Order: sequence, then structure tokens, then C-alpha cells
Amino acid sequence: MLCYSRYYADPDQNFQYTADIFADEARRWRNLENTAAAVFSRYGYGELRTPVFEYTEVFQKGLGNETEVVQKEMYTFEDRGGRSLTLRPEGTAGVMRALSCTDVMNGVEQRVYYYGPMFRGERPAAGRRRQFHQVGVENVGRVAPLIDAECIAMLMDYLHSIGITDAKLAINTRGVMEDRGPAGKLLADYFGRHIDGMCDDCKARLTRNVWRILDCKQEACRKVVAEAPDYVASFSEASRAYFDEVRAALAALGVEYTVDPLLVRGLDYYVHTVFEVTHGGLGAQTAIAGGGRYELYLPGQKKPVPGVGFAAGMERLLMVQDALGLGAPASPVLPVYLVGLGEEARIANLKLAGELRRAGIRVELELEERSFKAQLRNVNKSGALLAVIRGEEELKKGVAAVKTMATGEQIELADPELAGYLIGFARNL
Repeated sequence: MLCYSRYYADPDQNFQYTADIFADEARRWRNLENTAAAVFSRYGYGELRTPVFEYTEVFQKGLGNETEVVQKEMYTFEDRGGRSLTLRPEGTAGVMRALSCTDVMNGVEQRVYYYGPMFRGERPAAGRRRQFHQVGVENVGRVAPLIDAECIAMLMDYLHSIGITDAKLAINTRGVMEDRGPAGKLLADYFGRHIDGMCDDCKARLTRNVWRILDCKQEACRKVVAEAPDYVASFSEASRAYFDEVRAALAALGVEYTVDPLLVRGLDYYVHTVFEVTHGGLGAQTAIAGGGRYELYLPGQKKPVPGVGFAAGMERLLMVQDALGLGAPASPVLPVYLVGLGEEARIANLKLAGELRRAGIRVELELEERSFKAQLRNVNKSGALLAVIRGEEELKKGVAAVKTMATGEQIELADPELAGYLIGFARNL
């Protein structure tokens, strides 16, 4: 269960800005991260860690000044030197900024994955707070339909590996930048004839960025969008052929999908393939992951850097796991708990604990003066399999009592034998 601080709560909202993650919940997060590392590394991806803040222009130029993320949602501030900095609202721009320092600008492919916190000042919702977390990948430097298809297949592989086997994949094409003019005019002409009945945001989008209208969730706008002309038909033959190759590759890989002509994603840098994965276990907010191919301009670069990637919301992945009844990974087994009566016994146990831990064995022990009865209660509460008991009598004899908690059976071991016995026991679990 997540513990929320009132300090971080919006009194006018039902959802909190941020959340603390304690040990039991953290095991679930670690499972998502470890599985990501295992799956993505099989595809040749290596981990990249970027700062949580960047120069603001990295996102302005990378994501597009007209996107809602840049216009409305970024946490931007000035440092003491008057430089504009922004907490990262997504992972791609920072990754691309980092990779621009490599040979990727010369067409050398880079495959990286990442996970960590992102920040957006948007309305909090289920599975999305002001600080949220993503796991994602970027394949940068090369352009090919098969690269797009492999990236999508890897995402579905990851979801299956964390137990989400019934998610739905939708794909579409955004063509290339040269296609946007004819297609955008086609959409603008159509929406212009129906704009009076649409929301205020879409009225602004008509002249600012007509593609964002396709993303609108207002019911009145959705009805107009549903009758929009087939803009893909106006794309170049090469763009349509690229999408056909992606679809053929997905079929060859056995990846099931549907084509959604309204899927454009929310950022301007997308070209060619875009995709989104949804799951009904989230309620109204069904999206759990999405991405696509992009061309991203970075500060100081005169040409865009090509790439393809995706990001999945980790909070939403956990929500889907909950809906599927997958629950949390089992708590790690505690093989040994050390009980010590008296300071000398506690010191002896502390030395033994150090030896066991250096051997890779998990162990807990009592470090303050407590009664034997109180210490045994702690042993039972911990779930330890063995209790090692030493007091004044055992120290005089140079032995320790080893109690099997499940049966109550107890044996006595000499000090020189004790560590080896416990290590062997733990490693055979």
C-alpha cells in the first residue's frame, strides 16, 4: 500500500501529487525494473541514466514548442545563474541529448533503456501523479521498418514477462514531415467546417496544431473526429510502403495488433510508425505504454536524429497487475535470526552476522538489550527459518543453540562449526 503525505496532496483533488514507496511495494517496482533489464538486454540494449533536469531548450526543441507538454505541463525554473532548467517530463529528449555526444550523429546505432521518475504539472489521475515513473527504450541512429517492428515486439515481450498477456496493441503511421502539409490541409479543411461545435482547445488547435484534434477526448469532438477523412491516403507512396513493411514484420513475428487511424501520439517529433498499448484493467485511463519512430532536433544540431522507442508508465503497469490479481513478488526468505542475551553474546552475534552477510546470506539480529521472550517474538514476526540462540551459558561452553522454528527442533553446534552450517543451510534453500 502507498502512503501519501498531506503536504503533497491537492485538497481539491482525489489523487495525490506524489507517493512514498515502502519496502513491500518497492519489491514490485524492482521486479518491473529487473525484468526490463533482463528482457531489453536480450535485444542488445544497455542501460542509460540521465539527469532528472535538463536545460529547458532540450525539451522545447526536442518535443516541440506547440505541444501541450511544453506549453502547459513542464516544471521549469531558473537556477542561480539565470539559466532555465526543467524537470524531465519524459525520457526521450534527455536520452537523445546524451546520445548526441556519441557516434549516433554518424549513423552508428545506439540501443539504450532507462527507468526513473518524470514530472508533469498535469491534472493528477489514476496511475499518473505530478511525479510519475517510466520504463522505456530508445533505438537511435538507424531507420528501417524492421527496427520499428522489433521494438514493438520487444515491448510486448516485456509486458508478457511481467504477467500482462492480454494487453491490446494499436498502431498507425504519421508519414514523414513532407506528408504533413497535404494531410494537415485535408484535416484542417474538414475540421474547419465543424469547428463551431467543438471544444475551445480544439478551436485553438485548428490553427496551432491540427493533429492534436485527433487526440481530443471531448465527446462532441470525438464525434466529429470519427468522420474525419482518410489522411493516410494523402501520404507519399514511400511512407505507405514503409508502414506496410512494419505490418508485415509484425505479422511474421506473431504480434497481434489493430490499425487505429486516430492514433497520432501527443508529441510533434513522431514520424512513420506510432503505437500504443492499452488494458481494460485501468478503467477509463486504458493506456499503459506507447511510442513510435521520431526525428528529434536537439540544441546545436542542424539535422534531426532518427530513432524509435517507447515508454511504459510503471504506476499503470502495477495497477494492471493488481487488476489481474498478480500481486507482489514473494518476500525474500530470512534464513537466520540471531538471538543474544547479554552484551558479550550480542557482540559475538554481530561478528557472526558480518561473516554470513559477506557470504551473501540474509540475516537479522537483536542489537539492544531485550528479554529472551521479546527476542523470540521478533524471530516469529520476522519469519526466520532458524534462530541461533546464545547467552552466558552458551558462551562459556563455546556453542550456540540452533532452533528450527517450524518444528521447534533444537541442536547445539560448536562455534567453529556454526558459520559453515548456517551458510550451507541458506544456500540449499
